Amino acid sequence: MTGARPGSQPSFERRSRTPFVVSSVAIAALVTLASSLGLLASWPYEQETANWILQAQGQDLGNLLAVAVLVLSAIGLRGGSFLAERVWIGTLAYPLYAYVVYAFAVHFGRLFLVYVAVLGLVFYTLIAARPALNPRPRNDRGRARFAAWVLIGTGALFGVLWLSEVIPATITGQAPSSLEVAGLIVNPIHVLDLSVVLPGMILIGVLALRGDGKGLSLVVPALVFSVLMGLSIIAAMVLIVAAGDPSGLPPMVMVAVVVGTSLAAIVALERRSPDARREAAGPELRQQYKDA
Repeated sequence: MTGARPGSQPSFERRSRTPFVVSSVAIAALVTLASSLGLLASWPYEQETANWILQAQGQDLGNLLAVAVLVLSAIGLRGGSFLAERVWIGTLAYPLYAYVVYAFAVHFGRLFLVYVAVLGLVFYTLIAARPALNPRPRNDRGRARFAAWVLIGTGALFGVLWLSEVIPATITGQAPSSLEVAGLIVNPIHVLDLSVVLPGMILIGVLALRGDGKGLSLVVPALVFSVLMGLSIIAAMVLIVAAGDPSGLPPMVMVAVVVGTSLAAIVALERRSPDARREAAGPELRQQYKDA
């Protein structure tokens, strides 16, 4: 590769990035198809309750935003951008989460195989990309402190929120009322958040505070995921409030604060000097900085 130092092993050579861009475009096309039909056609959610339809359509709106971010970050990834790489990983994590929910909590219908295809494509794209990720410099530990605490706080906040609903229901043996309203036998969001997402956010935050390279590398992806998921929740709450249910207002405000704080953390972490940018870049980009 032009510009790489002799003997260096750049993480994302231009040629090796192309399959990830192709995969991103395929994911974007399938998500756009499913979400557009979810918003414009009546049949994708015809068996769902009114509340679950609004939640699903809020997710669909969030999906379309994520598609735009995915395509733009994939283009930046192919160009060698370190930040685009991190945004791309975080954006891919969003449909991985969302389409587990679609695949398991939406009644079987004509979009079922689309849901499964998105889930599989995202999963294997992330698996293939993982060994190629640029490590984040350990000297970013101080810069990442605010972002790390945002992740820890977000994980703890939603953990307490979900457990405050789940624990009393577990003690009484009666399912939470939200399940009845949504027409679900169990809330997949509780399952995913309490088992994987929220502990993962807290763990990434703790590792970043300790200066661990893997933790530092996952801070921005986790924050991007948090922002995209938060925006889809806000969209769902707006639809619920517009339908005449004011109960969506408090969570909408709370999630808006989380989204704003997460965006601020990303900006604070990625606002860096030219020297820091050169250190964070892969060999190809470091040579570009040198040539410039």
